Amino acid sequence: MIFIQLTGLSGAGKTTLASNVKAMLLNLKYKAEVIDGDVYRQTLCRDLGFSKADRIENIRRLGTLAILLARKEVITMMAAINPYESVRQELKSQYDFVHTVWVDCDLETLIKRDTKGLYRRAMLPDGHPEKITNLTGIDDPFEQPENPDLIIDTHKTSEEDSSRILLNYILSQIQTSSTALPA
Repeated sequence: MIFIQLTGLSGAGKTTLASNVKAMLLNLKYKAEVIDGDVYRQTLCRDLGFSKADRIENIRRLGTLAILLARKEVITMMAAINPYESVRQELKSQYDFVHTVWVDCDLETLIKRDTKGLYRRAMLPDGHPEKITNLTGIDDPFEQPENPDLIIDTHKTSEEDSSRILLNYILSQIQTSSTALPA
């Protein structure tokens, strides 16, 4: 059983890495799934806002789903900002098959990438009709993981190499635990 909680700022590459690695795992005949925080915000968690309490509840819901999948021998990767150390540790402390992977990317690179236009909108002047608030890393906190199981620096490492690093980590955990078998 393996549940990888990917954490990092918006645009760091969490969903991209998880999707790439899912395809690699499926190719190797493993069962794998990605729980994308953006997708589940539109369904399972659409009633939640962006307060600290709502962000924590969002991760608890996604974590519950991930744990259920992992118990069914599906290698599960949750790609969500997951900004608070307390809830990351809460999930990790419940089961030994929960791993934390910090997808780290410096703010300068994220602002240049700005794949969703969020950083541009967060930096607009107050009162601008397109301005957004509560963007993690700009005007909402992101607590760096204290002891992540793996750190992938996507501002220093290519997408292909970052994906390979995550895949190799997961495969090493499968070999260590001997619980996740190919489908």
